[in-house]
Amino acid sequence: MNGSNRTVDPSCRDQPPVAIDIILALDTFGIILYSVLTFMTAVSLLVFIEECIYIYRKMPANKKSIIIWVNGAAPVIGTMSCLGMWIPRATMFTDMTSACYFSIVVFKFLVLMLEELGGDKVFLQRAGKHRLKISTGPCCCCCLCLPHVAITRRSLFLLKLGSFQFALLKIVFTILSIVLWTNGTFDLADLKITGAAIWINPFVGILTIIALWPVAIMFMHLKGALSTLKIIPKYAMYQLVLILSQLQSAIINILAMQGTIACAPPFSSAARGYMMSQQLLILEMFIITLVTRLLYRRQYDPLPVEELDDNENNKMIIMPTSA
Repeated sequence: MNGSNRTVDPSCRDQPPVAIDIILALDTFGIILYSVLTFMTAVSLLVFIEECIYIYRKMPANKKSIIIWVNGAAPVIGTMSCLGMWIPRATMFTDMTSACYFSIVVFKFLVLMLEELGGDKVFLQRAGKHRLKISTGPCCCCCLCLPHVAITRRSLFLLKLGSFQFALLKIVFTILSIVLWTNGTFDLADLKITGAAIWINPFVGILTIIALWPVAIMFMHLKGALSTLKIIPKYAMYQLVLILSQLQSAIINILAMQGTIACAPPFSSAARGYMMSQQLLILEMFIITLVTRLLYRRQYDPLPVEELDDNENNKMIIMPTSA
């Protein structure tokens, strides 16, 4: 048959289906798949709630809310993905909610590392004679010529500000995107230079990189001192959530918008890509929820003063004293 005579299913060009259309179109495999993924989401939420109860009962007051925020990343993203799976037309809003929550987690993880050490005051006391190496990812891992920065209240404030700006501005740009969407100006599939998405999304990406940089700097200098608190696997889980929820989803969505992912009625190519992304995230966030529970739902021994001093001397560069 000539390619010009082929007909395209109208649903391949329509907007995502409503929830009732999905339910009516499910076959046996689809019913099992959706049921299992929904069950995983429910288990993740129950695990998170149980963990919150444990944290409020056992953890010090200065760490309770911070640990809950960090632990909630995977369950919240998994829950939003489940809602997006059942209600595809709400995917943009569920993704925005997940992204806003994780932007706060980025800042909270930086604060968590400081609190695990003893707080800002203890950090400045122990690190006051050292310098921070800022030639690290994701911004400047190749810029080895960058000078080392003295650890002062000002430099610590700038590190916190670098992460906090993302938590604040991400919410601001999300609200702006929703307002523009109601006006018909914001469309994720519109990549024209006149579209709002082509300007907002890259700028948010730059803010993300800037926010991740202070966290990476702090982690590189405290991972030895906090090794007994399992800070390395905790940081790995935090990075994994970032990669899966942001990078993986972006790649799948780009492929879907380019038509690489085939249309499967009632899903268009783009809608099917979003659905695949949501389903993968539910499974991945379920596994991460269980792993983070093992890392955070336990009490660690206090850090010895001697261990802190030794590790910090190994990880930081001593400032030269003037003659």
